[in-house]
Amino acid sequence: MSVTYTVDVFSSLDGFGTASGDWGGYWGKQGPELLGRRLALYAEPQRMVFGANTYRAFAQMLAAGTEETVGDAWVTRMRNLPATVVSTTLTGPLDWPDATVVSGDAVDVVGRLKRESEVPLRSHGSLSMNRALLAAGLVDRVQVTVFPVITGRTGTEPIFGGAADFDLELLEARTLDGSIQELVYRPTLHA
Repeated sequence: MSVTYTVDVFSSLDGFGTASGDWGGYWGKQGPELLGRRLALYAEPQRMVFGANTYRAFAQMLAAGTEETVGDAWVTRMRNLPATVVSTTLTGPLDWPDATVVSGDAVDVVGRLKRESEVPLRSHGSLSMNRALLAAGLVDRVQVTVFPVITGRTGTEPIFGGAADFDLELLEARTLDGSIQELVYRPTLHA
């Protein structure tokens, strides 16, 4: 049996996962529908999968407590889900309640997790790892939450920069807080 693996990312309209400058968390565009939807998504039983860089960024942000999003209920739920951190540089124990470090190639690790896990897998962020997993055909769903901003000058981390080409089948679409788009796709490598 193989469980689903969902790549879950936040994006500006022009495809950046983060931005420098004074945008703030969620590019300052969050509202009650977005936060409620995120809370519902993370209420489901699932296992988080992170690359080392994303784990370090989350751990640092949560420890500092300076980002306004740290206190959001969905972030607390995410942090309390079981997690696998794929890394060749980190060792345990981690500052995450139920996290395990697994050393090795992400394609091999996630392939094994998909076969052995009893719950779906989800990764929030971990861009380079998830681009490799997409190319290997291990990603079942790409969930992109698009915020109504263009970060042409300040955008950092292009989400799909350097990824292979994919056709996307739209599975779900919803508008949150009147302007945020949540889109869920099934990716297929473009031949």
